[in-house]
Amino acid sequence: MKDENTFMKLKNKVAIVTGASRGLGRAIAKRFAAEGAAVCLCARNGDLLRSVSLEILSRGGKVMFEQTDVADEQQVLEFVAACTSMWNGIDILVNNAGVLGSRNALADYSLAEWQKVMAVNVTGVFLMTKHVLPHFNNGGSILNVSSSVGRTPKVNWGAYAVSKFALEGITRLFAEELRSQNVRVNSINPGGVATEMRHQAFPQEDQNTLRKPEEILDPFVFLASDESRGITGQSFDAQNFKVK
Repeated sequence: MKDENTFMKLKNKVAIVTGASRGLGRAIAKRFAAEGAAVCLCARNGDLLRSVSLEILSRGGKVMFEQTDVADEQQVLEFVAACTSMWNGIDILVNNAGVLGSRNALADYSLAEWQKVMAVNVTGVFLMTKHVLPHFNNGGSILNVSSSVGRTPKVNWGAYAVSKFALEGITRLFAEELRSQNVRVNSINPGGVATEMRHQAFPQEDQNTLRKPEEILDPFVFLASDESRGITGQSFDAQNFKVK
């Protein structure tokens, strides 16, 4: 899978990527595999997961996938068990799975929709992190995919914004609790990229003006790799990436 742009920075690593069936998650999965990692992929769409997995296999990569709802604890447990039965332990977790919900003011949210967004975007991160932690190989890296609306309040972003504020808090709390275990936890905001979720949020936007997910992945590789040892509890922007 090597080419002139690939330096195998994740060689011999095992990485879990959630929400890997499309968009940013799909791009991360392919890049991590190209960098030498064995990738364990999950999402709710099994057909799309199979597609990306076949693409990785066709390029010589190591991959397994399982259709999984990250908000369902039993499904998370089964997915993690399947991953660790194939490879010995885990080194990297990318909590990318997320749903947008409606672009409404909080006061206009229904309870059902609020619970759906929070279940995937917050509870899903908690469950996946909780059940992956016992399987880390001598430390590791957790990357939580965040958003600018989880750092600066913006009207009409509703439960999605609240969920990303919560994710920033989860990131910092886990970072402190896991520091002694040599597990680093950081969040990274991809910014505006040409994905289906972005189109849902901004249907009138010309996506040709946006960067593609594949163009913003260097920061993800750096934070997942051994090069970022000692960096934890920080929030980064993928399109303006600077080590703090």
